[in-house]
Amino acid sequence: MRPIDMQTWPRREHFKVFKNMGYPHFSLCANMEISAFQPYVKAQGISFTVAMMYLIAKTANAIPEFRYRIHGEQVVEHEVVHPSTTILTNTELFTFCSIPYNADFPAFAAKAAEVIAHVKEHPTLEDEPGQDNLLFMTAIPWVSFTSLMHPIDLNPADSVPRFAWGKFFTDAEKIKLPLSVQGHHAVMDGIHLGRFYQLIQADLDQPEIMLGNV
Repeated sequence: MRPIDMQTWPRREHFKVFKNMGYPHFSLCANMEISAFQPYVKAQGISFTVAMMYLIAKTANAIPEFRYRIHGEQVVEHEVVHPSTTILTNTELFTFCSIPYNADFPAFAAKAAEVIAHVKEHPTLEDEPGQDNLLFMTAIPWVSFTSLMHPIDLNPADSVPRFAWGKFFTDAEKIKLPLSVQGHHAVMDGIHLGRFYQLIQADLDQPEIMLGNV
């Protein structure tokens, strides 16, 4: 974890403006094309959820702003951030599930399967106190939504980015997936969300390279 020099940080004025807002979060929702991705993961027997978690984490880790976190009046940059997702249990309630990010997808998928199986048997709604090197994710596979807002604690500041994907659908013979991204405006702007969507779309277009055979 690296502290940002708040005196020389180029966006220090933006940080001051947005940090003090009553609701400093903003979000976008875009339809990603998964015409290559969805058939590939299905044919390979790969979990769609695990593959999405991996690609989101891979993309977020490639953009520094998605690794920035607010600690009081200080901003820090985590070296690596990890997926923390909701998993539906047999009772139709969800449990939290944090999975260590690994750039190697087969290793990530194997660990994810192990952790998911454990939390289904031992559900929890607790995170490690003070841990914010996370990326909060959820799947809402019943709805092809066009916008989404996550619940968030404003005091103290919660600067963990949020992601959600919905039900995929066909549009003009292309398979589309709604993907929502929410961030804290004190540490990121629209350009960073735009960069995220560009990078993850490139990965969705070449799943055989990004995921390989599991």
